[in-house]
Amino acid sequence: MPAEQPTGSPSELHGMSAVQLRDFLRSGELSARETTAHFLARVAERNPLLGAFITVTAEQAMADAAAADDRFARLRTGTAASPADGRAKGLPLLHGMPLAFKDLTDVAGVVTTHGSAALDHKPAPTDGAIVAVLKAAGVISLGKTQVPEFGLTAYSENRIAPPSRNPHAPSRSSGGSSGGSAAAVAAGMLPFAPGSDGGGSIRIPAAACGLVGLKPGRGVVPSGESSADPAGLVVAGPLARSAADAALLMDALVPSPKDGYLDAVRQEPRSLRIGLSLDSPWSAAFPFTPEQEALAALRAGREMLEHAGHAVFEAGIRYDNRYPDAFTTAWTAAVGTARISPHREALLTPLTRTFRRRAQQRSASKLNESLAFLRRFTRDTITQYGAWDLILMPALAQTPRPVGWFTGATHGDARWPAPAWAGDADDDYRRQCEFAPWSSMVNVCGLPAVTIPVYWTGGQPGEGLPMGIQLVGPQGSELLLLQVTAQLGF
Repeated sequence: MPAEQPTGSPSELHGMSAVQLRDFLRSGELSARETTAHFLARVAERNPLLGAFITVTAEQAMADAAAADDRFARLRTGTAASPADGRAKGLPLLHGMPLAFKDLTDVAGVVTTHGSAALDHKPAPTDGAIVAVLKAAGVISLGKTQVPEFGLTAYSENRIAPPSRNPHAPSRSSGGSSGGSAAAVAAGMLPFAPGSDGGGSIRIPAAACGLVGLKPGRGVVPSGESSADPAGLVVAGPLARSAADAALLMDALVPSPKDGYLDAVRQEPRSLRIGLSLDSPWSAAFPFTPEQEALAALRAGREMLEHAGHAVFEAGIRYDNRYPDAFTTAWTAAVGTARISPHREALLTPLTRTFRRRAQQRSASKLNESLAFLRRFTRDTITQYGAWDLILMPALAQTPRPVGWFTGATHGDARWPAPAWAGDADDDYRRQCEFAPWSSMVNVCGLPAVTIPVYWTGGQPGEGLPMGIQLVGPQGSELLLLQVTAQLGF
């Protein structure tokens, strides 16, 4: 697909697709400075209600935008200028595009909080890997977005900043751990954003906020967020309002993609055999019943897929009931080794403190046993999934939960009371697993998956709360998943 040409008026920049905005910037119809200023104003307007950003770096963003405009002017007036369309050749892919990063990854000169009151908050000396890649692609960072402490939970609430709220219902959570980024994209504070996903952290907030969320397969994007990830769970990927916008960000995230994602995303995929399953590896430990809204989204997604020419079959997937213990052991290993001063451990949330203590009490052999089990689980699960081209399931088992619901400290208005953190850590974790029971096994298997917002509880797109489906594909199917998403009209 050729790049979309700039259309319409640039007066409401936050209503444009990321692809349209990119083309306006590359054509010179918009400057990086006016674009950055517009989105910073949008953040100033909407963030007090939604808590999507922990830190806004407005001064640095405007300085970076000015530098981008200067680079554009030099290229346009030099020999690299294209007389045919007026565009400056040699610009980076995402020239002037506003963006923000989860506050789990380092941005040089900006504090990285990791969502924790227990850490010293010092400016990072250098950019993290994903930040460096996207800055090289030309983005302008507006700041750091809200996350749960150490990215551990399916909701973005912590002890250092207001909780991230759902733009479609501010009393509800935007999900986690990329909840601040998802809220920012859904509210038009950003055109798209990178997230990271170690157990659903892109897909859960994408589903909660009505976005397309792509978790690439293991190794496709060079680096995720965690340097202490023994099971290789964490990957980086896009949160976007459409498949095309997600494809544009993937083109920047993936070094030398075999085929450009954006160029190919609108190509019609072949007819696929899709297996539909409600089975979850969490069912034995935490029996759950999907809400009617989740099942309605699944029916809507199935109908869309069948209308598009795909065949959907019921699929029975058998999961080993030892999975919950093994996954939890691997997932929480890093928090046990986090460098936290003993006198500051009391500042951790109850869930973090509980899992940190348990991780420290486990033997190395217990972790190794869990990792070995997860490798066997991966082989068995991928073999079962191999009977179909894609696997279909709901994105979430429940509608987005109220802010404070997981911790037992529900506060439903738009103000920010001090969290009570009244809930038990194990009850908190159980609620998360029942909320998102189809996420973490995809990380364990290292497979790509996409969530698509196919259903709204109010009956029409944008009305009520969004609910979605998840499609899981084999290794290397990121483009196919985006093509199917675009085929369904997203």
